[in-house]
Amino acid sequence: MLRPRSLLHRIHADPSGPDLGANLPGRVGPMQWVLFVTQFLNGLQFGILLFLLAAGLTLVFGIMDLVNLAHGSLYMIGAFICVSIIQATGSFAAGLLIGVPLTFLIGALVEIIALRTLYARNHLDQVLATFGLILFFDTFAHLVWGPEGLSLQLPEILDGSITLPGDIVVPAIRVTIIAAGLAVAAGLYFLVSRTKLGMLIRAGASNRTMAGSLGVDIKLLFTMVFGLGAAMAGLAGLLMTGTTSEASIGMGNDIIIQTFVVIVIGGIGSIRGAFVAAIIVGLVDTLGRSYLDQFLKLFFTQQNAETAAPALSAMLIYIFMAAVLALKPQGLFPPKTR
Repeated sequence: MLRPRSLLHRIHADPSGPDLGANLPGRVGPMQWVLFVTQFLNGLQFGILLFLLAAGLTLVFGIMDLVNLAHGSLYMIGAFICVSIIQATGSFAAGLLIGVPLTFLIGALVEIIALRTLYARNHLDQVLATFGLILFFDTFAHLVWGPEGLSLQLPEILDGSITLPGDIVVPAIRVTIIAAGLAVAAGLYFLVSRTKLGMLIRAGASNRTMAGSLGVDIKLLFTMVFGLGAAMAGLAGLLMTGTTSEASIGMGNDIIIQTFVVIVIGGIGSIRGAFVAAIIVGLVDTLGRSYLDQFLKLFFTQQNAETAAPALSAMLIYIFMAAVLALKPQGLFPPKTR
């Protein structure tokens, strides 16, 4: 199985590789089709991981009005905990079934101990406080697990590959991530739209003051929402570790930026918006890195296109975010408020 270089973009194929369609002018050949489908699946996988992070973050931001920069740290801690359990038990399932609930409990404790006093403070105070939590968790992980991080050996069933129609071979872990992410998205939709807890979450997102006045235990609701977000972040951390083969200190500090982009595009507080925006961002980022240089060659020389493409591809999701905000300042699917 391929092990790409960058920690965050190990799920992307190397866009600097040979042009598989160079000898196929004017038509889409088999090699081009395989490359496109592979990159599409990579983008879908990246989008699913972003959704697992963004769903919890958008609920925390939308319901609790809390800017939590440390959400990526919970993603990291969840990965370390799950990998530690897998190494201790030799079971990937044990790491999943024990590590994710433990991450929920850690998230709930963080909310009760560190964040509950920040709700009445302004966003600048929240940014500074949660940045302090990032430093705390990074140092904590360094002390407990060491500076080298933890390596993960996938079970044989996830370490192989799957052949899709058209002789397209993809790693099994990537198909598993897509399936697991879609299952979580369906479960989260059911939770929010069909359960009593979901009704309280929707009420808190629409008008938390009124919900509190009607007898909803806002403190408990906030703790449950934050714990749920932490659990999904921990799950995303485990799945990402499955593609990179290691949990490392600071692994959440980069991906949290893309996560904030997702919730801004989708609409703060909207689960549907987070899902749609995450998939779009994942596809735009991955396909842009793979095909932007080919597109630019239509207008510029080969040298100029290959020079400009890496910088522009890194900016694509931010350009897309600016375009969305220009047309819909509240995002694609802003939650209904009263």
